[in-house]
Amino acid sequence: MEIIRYAELKAQPWRNGGGLTRELASHPAAAPAGDATVQHGWDWRVSIAEVSKAGGFSTFPGMDRVLTVIDGELLLLSVDGAEHPLEKYRPFRFSGDADSAGALPTGDVRDLNVITRNGVFKGYTSIVELSKKRAHPVFAGQWGILLHGQARVSSPGTAGGAAVPGGAAASAGPPEPEPAAVELNRFDAVVGSDTATPEILGRGFLAVVSIDRVSGGAESGLATD
Repeated sequence: MEIIRYAELKAQPWRNGGGLTRELASHPAAAPAGDATVQHGWDWRVSIAEVSKAGGFSTFPGMDRVLTVIDGELLLLSVDGAEHPLEKYRPFRFSGDADSAGALPTGDVRDLNVITRNGVFKGYTSIVELSKKRAHPVFAGQWGILLHGQARVSSPGTAGGAAVPGGAAASAGPPEPEPAAVELNRFDAVVGSDTATPEILGRGFLAVVSIDRVSGGAESGLATD
């Protein structure tokens, strides 16, 4: 079970001084060695940005973006001259090619960014309310990010013997104890898996980011800033 601790992520300042970005995960793109034009060596990226100043956002040609305000009340996003008031926990999709900027009518915000290369990957963000009785699984290609409240994560499938055909279990000794649940802090991310799938219980709100490969898509090229 893999947990990305938000407090341990390195903050990267924006070039315009308007905020900070912490990368949760990214997937390297296939790039020609020594290509001096390459500035972003990934085909997708999941990150959290702290926006403390109104101003322009970087462009990502050939990319698709999903932005979600996860802390603060409102981000007034301008996309190619059209204004979009983005309220908390409401994902918004727009083109990375667009001329975009943000204003902060109610103060600083944090936003969750999912950026994917068109024709290769497609990103999605959904906000779910956690339950203390029904665990929320996080599968491969997903990240579960605690936005608010208290939550614990465990991987029930890691205990006991190995599964064998017919539903029996093979074990060289006594069954191992179930793994203890791990406490999550705010903005920590649980990396999904289809084996020993992590399950999250708690009270609060979780962002579930999913990144799917586009059928027939091939990784090629890189984003430019």
